[in-house]
Amino acid sequence: MCDLCAKHGDGGKWYLNAAHYADEIAEKYNLRDYLLEQYKNFEQVPVRKVNGFNPVGFDYKIRMPLIGRLLKRMAEGMLHSTRPPRNPFRAEGHIGQVVPLEDAIAILETCAAEPIIEKNCMCRYMSRGIQEACCINFGVMSDIISKLPRFIPAKDKFFLTRKEAIQRFAAFNNKGYIGTIWFGPFPYINNLCSCATPECAGIRPRLDFGIKSIYKAEYVADVRPDVCTGCGSCEDICQFGALHKTGARKTVTVDYDKCYGCGTCRHACAPGALYLRSRDEVPQIAEKY
Repeated sequence: MCDLCAKHGDGGKWYLNAAHYADEIAEKYNLRDYLLEQYKNFEQVPVRKVNGFNPVGFDYKIRMPLIGRLLKRMAEGMLHSTRPPRNPFRAEGHIGQVVPLEDAIAILETCAAEPIIEKNCMCRYMSRGIQEACCINFGVMSDIISKLPRFIPAKDKFFLTRKEAIQRFAAFNNKGYIGTIWFGPFPYINNLCSCATPECAGIRPRLDFGIKSIYKAEYVADVRPDVCTGCGSCEDICQFGALHKTGARKTVTVDYDKCYGCGTCRHACAPGALYLRSRDEVPQIAEKY
C-alpha cells in the first residue's frame, strides 16, 4: 500500500475514496478560479522560476551532483505536498498513481463527480502539438473547460455519461496508453489520464530523472509460463522495459522492479498469459512504489 493509500485511502486505495472527489473540497479552496488560471496559462508553468530555479536546462542541472539533488528534493517536496492549494503556477500537491483498467472503471462508476468530460491531453499538446482527447475530467474541471478552447476536442460532444467515459478509457488502454489518476491539487481528484511516454509530463520525470513524480500501481504484472507462447507482443507494448523473453522456450518474464502495474501488456497477449497481482504479494517489491 503506497503512502497516500495508507494516509488517505478507503479500502486500501486513496483514489477510491469518494470524499476526494466532493464538490465541497472544490468550493472550500475556490478551485474553479484556481484551475482556470492554471490551465489558461499552462504553457508558462514549465518555465516559471520556483525558489530561483526553472526547468529550462533541467536535464543538465539535475545531473550536477549538488544542484541535482537539491532540485530533485525540491520537486518531490512540491509534488507530494499536502498543504492547501496556494499558487496555480506551482505544481504543489499534484501527485498521482498508475491505475489499471479495473480500478479506472471503479473510479468512473462510483467515485468521479459529475459532470464528466473528455478533453485534449495537455502533455501531448505541449510536447508535440497533438490534440488528442485521451484525458477524462470530472467535477469543477468540467465546469471550466468551455473557457479553454484549445483543450476542447474537435467534436460536438465532450460531456460523457459514466458508461461512455469507461468506453473511452478502455479504448485508450487497449491502445497501450497508461492510465493514471491525479490529485489536482491535493486533496481534490479531478483527472483520469491516458497517456504514453515520452509525452506524459507525470511519468517522464520519474523515468528520465528519477524524480518520484508518480507512484507505481498497487499491482504488478506476472506471467503464466504454461500459457505463454513467447510471441513477444507484450514486450513490444510495454513502455517500461519490464518484459523480456528468456530461456529455451523464449517465454516472457517480468522485471518486477521496472513494472509499473499498468496492465496494458494484457491487451497484447492473445493467449491470456499475463495477469495482475497485488504488489504486496511479491516480497522484493512490496511497499516499493
